[in-house]
Amino acid sequence: MTSDYRKNSLTLLDAIAMGTGVMIGAGILALTGQIAALAGPLFPFAFIAGAVVTAFSAYTYVKMSNAYPSAGGIGMILQKAYGPTTVAAGAALLMALSMVINESLVARTFATYLLRGLDMPRDTWLVPAIGVSVIVFAWLVNVAGNRSVGWLSVLMAALKVGGITVFGIAALWAGGISFEATGGQQDTGITGFVASMALAILAFKGFTTITNSGAEITNPHRNVGRAIIVSIAICTLVYLLVAFAVGSSLPLDRIVAARDYALAEAAEPALGRTGFYLTVGLALVATASGLIASVFAVSRMLAMLTEMRMIPHSHFGMPGVIRDHTLVYTVVIATLLTIFFDLGRIASLGAFFYLVMDMLIHWGVFRNLRTEVGARGWVLLTAIGLDAVVLAAFAGMKVQADPWIVVIAGVGMIIVFGFEHIFLRRHPPKMHHHHGA
Repeated sequence: MTSDYRKNSLTLLDAIAMGTGVMIGAGILALTGQIAALAGPLFPFAFIAGAVVTAFSAYTYVKMSNAYPSAGGIGMILQKAYGPTTVAAGAALLMALSMVINESLVARTFATYLLRGLDMPRDTWLVPAIGVSVIVFAWLVNVAGNRSVGWLSVLMAALKVGGITVFGIAALWAGGISFEATGGQQDTGITGFVASMALAILAFKGFTTITNSGAEITNPHRNVGRAIIVSIAICTLVYLLVAFAVGSSLPLDRIVAARDYALAEAAEPALGRTGFYLTVGLALVATASGLIASVFAVSRMLAMLTEMRMIPHSHFGMPGVIRDHTLVYTVVIATLLTIFFDLGRIASLGAFFYLVMDMLIHWGVFRNLRTEVGARGWVLLTAIGLDAVVLAAFAGMKVQADPWIVVIAGVGMIIVFGFEHIFLRRHPPKMHHHHGA
């Protein structure tokens, strides 16, 4: 293991900051409007429902991380659950891809808020152009060195959580708690609400980043689980606050129309011009810092999978260690997504990949590891059931609204698993049990 992981380098506070920092970035900035578009007037409750599903989901990760905290995170869980198989490798790759998809979501969100702040049209080639440049910027920061997440990320997380909370309270106070976003043009009913939970779950999936840093957290057998629980709790409160704030400031049709930059739109009526610019500034800081942290996390996850022999590695003649190469792949894939897909499609793709991967994790733990880690079977099955219901509703809605993205997601998954199947057949992993660094 060529590990630049330092044991005990992250305190419980650092881990919580990292989890909330990754979650509270784009989740709330880009997804509030997307969720409102699906769920209708009930959209703030979609965040509560998403938190409930996430809690069932997190149970598996908490149990596994408490039993085996390791730098491998998700890859380690899958390998223990399924052995070195196509399913394990494919699901791990889906996880990594869903993190990369999240990066392009964040990058495009940065671009839409920036253009909204400059009062420039937001349906031009500028969105992908700015999105790509902020991805490249995040890559340069990661290459430049200071790899430690450390105090900078704690500071950024505090700024983000604090700033967005202040925004929520101020907007609610200015809007006078009355909820504007009641009945609107479209009432999508229960299916729409359940479908919107797919995106709400996406706003919480940052907690998995904590799992991936298990080896570095102090007293990991207790703190990994604690950090996951606390960061999900903080996020739920912040999301609820923001959803109600946006809802009290804007009617539903305005939220849906401005879904890519809903917070900036809600800031103006509630907080005036200055509030509007502060919110845009906050969004830019949140998305940029989130991207830097995410690029760091994904490149590490890919490096881990490479070291676990779960994905092939070719350095295409590039210098440096595995981590440097996986950084480049991450950036290339995120760039392509940013150029070719809009926010709604990127979010959908992320939701499909993430939910499928999540179900595979719960099933693997249920089938092979639940007694070993002391997990209750019914909780795992409930997590799978909830994921399945949400996935079905979401796919159903998308088949009607944008069938192509369903096709793209399906083909993407077939390619991932097919690719892993062929790769593992050609390079059967040596069966050595590898206990993380």
